[in-house]
Amino acid sequence: MRMFVCALLALTTASAVAPAQEKIEAVTKPSGDAVLSFVMPGKVAEVLVKEGDSVKAGQVIMRQDDSVEQAQMVQLKEQAEDTTRLKAAEAQLDQKRVDLKKTELANKEGAATSLEVDHARLDVTIAELSLQLAQFELKQAKLKYEQVRLQIERMKLLSPIDGVVERRLVDPGEAVEASDKIAQIVQVDPLWIDAAVPLAIARGLAKGVSTARVEFGSADPALHRTVDGKIIHIAAVADSASKTLTVRIECPNPSHRPAGEHVFVSFPGATSAREKASTNATAAVSRNEARDPKPGA
Repeated sequence: MRMFVCALLALTTASAVAPAQEKIEAVTKPSGDAVLSFVMPGKVAEVLVKEGDSVKAGQVIMRQDDSVEQAQMVQLKEQAEDTTRLKAAEAQLDQKRVDLKKTELANKEGAATSLEVDHARLDVTIAELSLQLAQFELKQAKLKYEQVRLQIERMKLLSPIDGVVERRLVDPGEAVEASDKIAQIVQVDPLWIDAAVPLAIARGLAKGVSTARVEFGSADPALHRTVDGKIIHIAAVADSASKTLTVRIECPNPSHRPAGEHVFVSFPGATSAREKASTNATAAVSRNEARDPKPGA
């Protein structure tokens, strides 16, 4: 039995073809890559950045001509803040209620008819409806003002990420359509690396736990460096032809090396499936020796 297990161990060790220390070639790419467009057609009034500029998320980089919308917003703002009609409706309702009380009192004293009381009550009802209409119109004015204000905000182009302006495709004065691509923002710190990892290694990796070692090569020794990255995604579907699984690694890049470099990735803390089998076989030998000691032991 011991000889069989030893033979199995030797066979397993000899057939291990994908050690976890194997270096896998891959290419870096930006962790953020946004191609921007305006949401509506218009004329570009202002361009606030140039290619190569660093930008922050939420920073305005371009603005469309909004002069017409600005004028409309001023008008709607005044209407939204004007409460004259509302106050008049409230005063009219107060007066009609007073008139109703007087008419009801006069009716009790015989100085007013029931018809006059009914008319006074109807006047109160109409005044209440007039107040509700004034409140509704004021609310609508506020909503129209907010709608135009938001429309003006949508005429500004904001950077969705922290990054660098890679391309700027329009200049002030140009007319653009809603579908036109007008700028590209990329984020290269951190970098992402999608590595095709052999299944024997990938099975031993865990997202957010396993460490990846990334080696940046260069003809210039000063640019050659090795850094540790973290695994942020492991594909759920393997490539059957190459027997690999895509693993995405996030790598810090404070020096802002350009994306698109060829790198080598390894997983020093991982254990391949073959290595696990070898370890299990070794353990099996030890257990068998413990149960079946050599003669004379």
